[in-house]
Amino acid sequence: MKINKLYLLLFTVALFSCQNKEQLRKLPYYNTSTFTPVWELPEDGSFHSIRDFKLIDQQGKAFTADSLKGKICVVDFFFTSCPGICPKMAKSMTALQKDFFNDDSVLLISHSVTPQQDSVATLAQYAKKNNVSYNKWKLLTGEKEEIYNLGRKFYFVEEDLGENKDTSIFLHTENFVLIDKNKIIRGIYNSLDPTSMLSLKEDIKVLEQE
Repeated sequence: MKINKLYLLLFTVALFSCQNKEQLRKLPYYNTSTFTPVWELPEDGSFHSIRDFKLIDQQGKAFTADSLKGKICVVDFFFTSCPGICPKMAKSMTALQKDFFNDDSVLLISHSVTPQQDSVATLAQYAKKNNVSYNKWKLLTGEKEEIYNLGRKFYFVEEDLGENKDTSIFLHTENFVLIDKNKIIRGIYNSLDPTSMLSLKEDIKVLEQE
């Protein structure tokens, strides 16, 4: 009887430890393109976050910075006619959509880097082809300058961030960026790397405990 009680105690401790693993781990904050981790936010609120913007989603509805509030967001930049990395990126987003489909706190966001070709109608066709759930995964178009500025200067989505680029230089990257409920960057991940994507899924769970 004492042995059974001991096993029960050890099992309970192990279970409690697993359940609280994400709660004990903390993600850093990022406020520069170097992705140097910051572990405490300044008290005055002066920390890099995603600025106000206005774009349009695959149903022709406005999507703004207010749409991010209270949401954990996974963000990428793509274009519908891309024959290279974008289909693989879409596959990774589809996996996230499946894993967090019933989780209202998680939102997926894909910005078109060829908005002149990716109209609302084109995005709607792409969404249908790729089984994109409107409530879970937003496909955005709008002004090219707005999208490129957001990607490079606010999401820090490109790897060669030391270069000064304008809209004449194509924005194309496989990176996914993780944003918390306060529109602050908490991680960057290679969407083509299965290990990196596993880390992203675990980090989303960590943010849900904050």
